[in-house]
Amino acid sequence: MIADVKKSAEQKMQKSLEALQVDFGKVRSGRPHAGLLDHIMVDYYGTPTPIKQLANVTLADARTIGIIPWDKKMLAVIEKAVRDSDLGLNPMTVGEMVRVPMPPLTEERRRDLTKIVKAEAETARIAMRNARRDANNQLKELLKDKLIAEDEDRRGQEEIQKLTNHYIAEVDKLLQTKESELMAV
Repeated sequence: MIADVKKSAEQKMQKSLEALQVDFGKVRSGRPHAGLLDHIMVDYYGTPTPIKQLANVTLADARTIGIIPWDKKMLAVIEKAVRDSDLGLNPMTVGEMVRVPMPPLTEERRRDLTKIVKAEAETARIAMRNARRDANNQLKELLKDKLIAEDEDRRGQEEIQKLTNHYIAEVDKLLQTKESELMAV
């Protein structure tokens, strides 16, 4: 029973870590990458659809993302979706391709992005602490129902705390890596 509680807590913490990695991928660094546009939804004949399902997204050059839609009628819609997104990009249509130039980051914008990244990391830490709290509550319920002994409860809480410390350290490593990536010129 204790192993089930620990496994459940570990799965929740792992999902929080994976969600943080996805969120960090959305925060742009100085280099463009095709995954930057993954979360943008385009109105495809009344259905919200991710850009990568409508077009080929590639790096046109070191500072430009190229989007080549399979349905040429979607050029204007994709351009509008990228422009209206929260990324602050200004795409333009060139022939049968939408070009998305990536402006260089200013020092002030880098600091703002660092603050955003820190807030996302703190949200992940909170999610992990919540998973720890839920697991500890489950252990207390098992103890109250006399399904486990006090020693097992204490041992289980210690294992869950070690697990929590491990995953929070992983969050801190990811945060440090992303901050150094953002502040690199």
